[in-house]
Amino acid sequence: MKYSAALALVLAFGLYGQESTGSAPAPAPKPQYPQGTVEHIKVHGKSLEGNLDGDSADRDVLIYLPPSYKKQTKRHYPVVYFLHGYGINAQRYWDMMKVPETADKDIASGASKEMILVHPDAFTLYNGSMYSVSPTTGDWETFIAEDLVKYVDSHYRTIPNRMSRGLAGHSMGGYGTIRIGMKRPDVFSSLYVMSACCLTASLTPGGRGGAALEKLKSPAEAKSGGGRGGVVLLAEAAAWSPDPKNPPFFVDLPTKDGQPVSDVVTRWAANAPLAMLDQYVPNLKKMHAIGMEVGLQDTLAASNKLLNETLTLFGVDHTFETYEGNHTNRVPERFEQKLLPFFTNNLTFTSAKR
Repeated sequence: MKYSAALALVLAFGLYGQESTGSAPAPAPKPQYPQGTVEHIKVHGKSLEGNLDGDSADRDVLIYLPPSYKKQTKRHYPVVYFLHGYGINAQRYWDMMKVPETADKDIASGASKEMILVHPDAFTLYNGSMYSVSPTTGDWETFIAEDLVKYVDSHYRTIPNRMSRGLAGHSMGGYGTIRIGMKRPDVFSSLYVMSACCLTASLTPGGRGGAALEKLKSPAEAKSGGGRGGVVLLAEAAAWSPDPKNPPFFVDLPTKDGQPVSDVVTRWAANAPLAMLDQYVPNLKKMHAIGMEVGLQDTLAASNKLLNETLTLFGVDHTFETYEGNHTNRVPERFEQKLLPFFTNNLTFTSAKR
């Protein structure tokens, strides 16, 4: 599957460009169980400084603190980091999944233990960072695994060890989860991958969209007239084939005159988890738990099933679940019924004695 085709699925997400219709619904009654608190903060990413796209190194981050956090001031908590998908920001995912309400409900019912939830915003010039390493977009791997974790551990009462840290994400965020997770078992012990995009290496990235993109003259033109497909291609190129000496986009495109450019295609393919996974099998085997899922009607189902088969082939312990649903329509439900219980069952909730 082509990278661009995979990411274009996310652009069909009902949240992208969604507008409400009709009169506003009546406010829902206030729940009777304890509620956590939400903080909207900014975290500076030293690893994102000087990126050639000009995106801010100060990133918006949403934090959920469980109901007991403000009262039990000596208690420490595990942390789950959630990476959002392409095309919309962390706030839109947060709202769609109703994160605080869902977490409160799961805690009250006993389906989830109390934990801190951290949702960083990776919306960039071209609508998504791909959570990759690039001078054009910045070093997002290091931002997530080091800058952000260090900030959260120093500003909140966390349990600051890998056994109490989980990493999860959907679509582009699922890609980021497996990409970062396989490299950083020193930071995270449990991974939950939801409908990951961009798992397979394509030998023809770009397709017809690449020829149209070659004619664009500026980032502003790409945003206004390149179409969603063109913006997706630029996001991928910025992440996987950056070129500091090639303004104004500072990327090498995967096509020239509409035909694939072999060395650029090779660079893109090298960023596909299924192309690099065998190098990181020892790291993956250090994980305490890996969970994966995908909808049967998701066009990414085949690549996610292949990831499952490859992990099995290499003897990496993990779980894999399919369900009736497409790429987006069950995400809030799966967050509530699967993701939060997964981390409840696999993270360590007590600090090690010193």
